[in-house]
Amino acid sequence: MAKYVFVTGGVTSSLGKGIIAASLAKLLQARGFTVTIQKFDPYINVDPGTLNPYEHGECYVTEDGAETDLDLGHYERFLNTFTTQANNVTTGRIYQTVINRERNGDFLGKTVQVVPHITDEIKRRMLLLGKGGKFDIVITEIGGTVGDIESLPFIETVRQIQWELPEDDVVVIHLTLIPYLKAAKELKTKPTQHSVKMLSETGVHPDIIVARTEEPLGNDIKRKIALFCNVKPEAVIEAMDAPTIYEVPLAMLREKLDVITMRKLGIAVFPEPNLEKWKGFLDKLKYPKSKVTVGLIGKYIELQDAYKSILESFIHAGAMNEVKVQVVNVHSEHITDENVSEKLEGLDGLLVAPGFGNRGIEGKIIAVKYARENGMPFFGICLGMQMAVIEFGRNVLNLKDAHSTEMNEQTPHPVINMMEEQKKIKMMGGTMRLGTYPCEIKQGTLANTIYEDTNISERHRHRFEFNNDYLQQFEEAGMMASGTNPDTGLVEIMEIPSHPFFIGVQYHPELKSTVEKPAPLFVHFVAAMKKHNEQHLQIKNPLLQSEMI
Repeated sequence: MAKYVFVTGGVTSSLGKGIIAASLAKLLQARGFTVTIQKFDPYINVDPGTLNPYEHGECYVTEDGAETDLDLGHYERFLNTFTTQANNVTTGRIYQTVINRERNGDFLGKTVQVVPHITDEIKRRMLLLGKGGKFDIVITEIGGTVGDIESLPFIETVRQIQWELPEDDVVVIHLTLIPYLKAAKELKTKPTQHSVKMLSETGVHPDIIVARTEEPLGNDIKRKIALFCNVKPEAVIEAMDAPTIYEVPLAMLREKLDVITMRKLGIAVFPEPNLEKWKGFLDKLKYPKSKVTVGLIGKYIELQDAYKSILESFIHAGAMNEVKVQVVNVHSEHITDENVSEKLEGLDGLLVAPGFGNRGIEGKIIAVKYARENGMPFFGICLGMQMAVIEFGRNVLNLKDAHSTEMNEQTPHPVINMMEEQKKIKMMGGTMRLGTYPCEIKQGTLANTIYEDTNISERHRHRFEFNNDYLQQFEEAGMMASGTNPDTGLVEIMEIPSHPFFIGVQYHPELKSTVEKPAPLFVHFVAAMKKHNEQHLQIKNPLLQSEMI
């Protein structure tokens, strides 16, 4: 049986439970333990698949096709291991399962209640990953904030698990906020005291308190928190704001969060952590040798979490190239033929982001045209690839009003069309092509150079695809399908060989990028932007090249 760590949050949301969970998992992994992390979300949606990005940030997709919370992306990026559908559970999924069982007669006519029926189902799923001997430690993040009505069944289940399992098999970590009042020049512990009190009233008492703070706590504050919250002083962990989330594991190492957790789990002997690769990545991240600027063309740019995996992939690829990647958000709704040069001038590359719906589409198409005609490195993901196809169809093939049937069902030239297997599906939830699918790459292409392979697999989340009826016209005009699904013929990758760097992919490479294995497409895109930047510097300053020599 595995040992279990539960991470709860108090005072306010968005404190970083996912980052603390992932950081602890990384430290335990670095000490030789096999670790996994799971997220229990209190909202009643079955999954985030139908949630607006403004509501919940990006929808993360796992290898097995589960639409999950974006925190699973952090788990994978930190641990460099895949998660599955079992790693993300919502209240909606719990209730759906219990109601289906009730309808099937599994409860033999008994009254179905939150306790024990809902909590039993939560418990079954919380302990599921720990069975079978695959993992030494399972870390469970409880979404929401202590005191939320929606979170109560999950907290009650943690209480039951604490009661049922041996004492050294369960640890509860509570993340809280220690606000700093500038007027009084004081750190205030009262919100944390109330949060722990509220958690204790449910029957769950934290073993470790992690305190988010803008200022150092000091030993006096730590002792005060320990005294009033009934934990040992060494179990009060300072979590100061960090310049990047990737520095948090080292901060938690200095605070001995992993050591305290292991001791409370009854693990007396453990090796020193091996974090050489992680530290090497951080060195490159903190001390880049040059800088590039990329334009992120999207329609959800007001909320950074909407493109979380893309932004993190740029960090990974930037470190690999020893380059700082500065991302400039450009709202696609604000791009027109008249201002596109002004909006995009000075950028080293252009990434057109994924998305759904008609809003901002024409701006994306105009941006693609600018990148194609001006030799600017271009990278399109999912909808971004489709916009590149539409732009090429309209402006190179002269297919007037070429479009996607997602936006215009009556288009005379549906160069992007709905996948055949999707046409009969009416419900929105979970109906897309999801998860990992194979892709066969043509030799000698840009995609082949990037992946250094002819057979790859990547994750998908889409309903619409390139219309193969137009493939011959596109390839004769200079845009080729360099990657296709070997089973269905679905076009996966489109590129323009005559362009310095122009590639669009139907899948989402950002979902597999990790600290230790950055996504190859992002690595080469950043390298292309770096080259573009250097060439433009030489044009502006012809003496630069001789000076560098």
